[in-house]
Amino acid sequence: MRPRVEEVRIQGLGVIDEAVLELSPGFTVVTGETGAGKTMVVTGLGLLFGGRADPARVRPGADKATVEGTLIVDPAGRAAQQVFDIGGEVDGGELIISRTVSSEGRSRAWLGGRTVPVGTLTFLADDLVAVHGQMDQQRLLQPGRQRAALDRYAGDELVKPLRAYEQAYKRHKQVGDLLAELTGRARERAQEADVLRFGLEEIEKVAPLPGEDAELKEEAERLTHADTLRTAATTAHTALLGDPMSGPEAAPDAVSLIGQARSAVESARDYDPALAGLAERLAEAGYLLNDVATELAAYAESVEADPQRLSIVHERRSQLNGLTRKYGADVGEVLAWAERAAVRVGELDGDDDRIGELTREHEELTARLGELAGELTRIREAAAERFAVAVTEELTALAMPHARVAVVIDSSGDFGPTGVDEVELRMAPHPASPPLPLNKGASGGELSRVMLAIEVVFAGADPVPTFVFDEVDAGVGGKAAVEIGRRLAKLARTAQVIVVTHLPQVAAFADQHLVVEKDSDGSVVRSGVVTLDREARKRELARMLAGMEDSELGRAHAEELLATAAAAKSAG
Repeated sequence: MRPRVEEVRIQGLGVIDEAVLELSPGFTVVTGETGAGKTMVVTGLGLLFGGRADPARVRPGADKATVEGTLIVDPAGRAAQQVFDIGGEVDGGELIISRTVSSEGRSRAWLGGRTVPVGTLTFLADDLVAVHGQMDQQRLLQPGRQRAALDRYAGDELVKPLRAYEQAYKRHKQVGDLLAELTGRARERAQEADVLRFGLEEIEKVAPLPGEDAELKEEAERLTHADTLRTAATTAHTALLGDPMSGPEAAPDAVSLIGQARSAVESARDYDPALAGLAERLAEAGYLLNDVATELAAYAESVEADPQRLSIVHERRSQLNGLTRKYGADVGEVLAWAERAAVRVGELDGDDDRIGELTREHEELTARLGELAGELTRIREAAAERFAVAVTEELTALAMPHARVAVVIDSSGDFGPTGVDEVELRMAPHPASPPLPLNKGASGGELSRVMLAIEVVFAGADPVPTFVFDEVDAGVGGKAAVEIGRRLAKLARTAQVIVVTHLPQVAAFADQHLVVEKDSDGSVVRSGVVTLDREARKRELARMLAGMEDSELGRAHAEELLATAAAAKSAG
């Protein structure tokens, strides 16, 4: 789907009180008497796409000027995606853009129902519309656009080497950035490696074992409280089995009491099975207490106060604590840090080799880029020569027989994303003048014709959906005017074209004819826009030809113009 402007509503702009423009997807022409407000149509379109807001353009007595446009866009296309990115809407392929300018100079913009900065409209318009007016910034005056357009004009011959260059440039930049980072951080890398090596040596000297810190902590607790532990075990053993050194007056021990309980139950177990079960459980309890008592005796024998061993444990724990203060919360984390540090030291030690490898690759890529950039320059120079000849021929037919266009290609000296070439379109209006940049080498009317010639030559190579021309026919007439109309019609085969003109020869080639009409009550002038049918077109063309829309001769001439234009368009 080719994007296009479907409708524009203008309120309070210049002499236009209120007007609705329904635009053809092909060639739409706008005509009208002097002072009717034709240029306000171009001004309105410029505002719609981010043009400068001039409060002087607001209609006297109005608070603000408003321009609203309905665009048809591809819902899956780039323009729609830009709208979605800012939270706007594209309803069934229709995009609404609105702009207001207050009489105090304040400007507001809406895109897809969302308020946006005016700059957003400018960014969106870059790929949607080219406004060629007396005061408008021209799309093709932008150096980046000129280079990109020339590349598309060069065609398939440039595609493969440009793609190869772009890939090489991307890798060249990646390698250059990495190389700069590695060489620029040499001191920091050396310092980092020294710190890591010191830590690794410190850990290696202590040689901690996994879980060693927890084991030593437990051992230190046992050694520190050895007497307490032995006393507790001995007391418990005595409570279970009694003290053999005690006399008959000693308190009964737990095992003896359990034995007595078991004997009492055993004596009556034959009278009730339930009691027999309890007797068995008491027996198990006796065996268990005996086992515990035996282990308590063994434990009490094993616990010894060993000041020498305690000193060794404390020393070792101190060494481990020194590591955990620096490298981790416990020995496990210290060992993990050491593993990571060893890997990082290997990386840092390998950077010198890496720098050597990257340096060699960077040199190879630089040489490769030089070759590819040279090939791009040769292709562009050949395309530039063809393009300059084609545009100069177009200008001859557009009543600028002495003008010549040149494409100057200079080297920036540095590799860029598309090569080393800086492309600039220049024009000399006559043989004695040197070629100058387009915006300096032509007057307003000449510049519009130059841009028309360029757009016709670039048609298909630099695809912009909508072109707007104002004063493209300034200072010409007769055969040159017919040629302008013919070329605008040609451009309209691949794009939407909107032209403000005062020449009937140009207007006759349009697919749709809009006229700006004004009326006056003696004090206030109001203008509106009307779409003409064929009969109304003949009257308007007759007015433009002779100033008399009801003249039979003028209408006959208008009919002839329409027929001639139709034949020329059919012939291609």
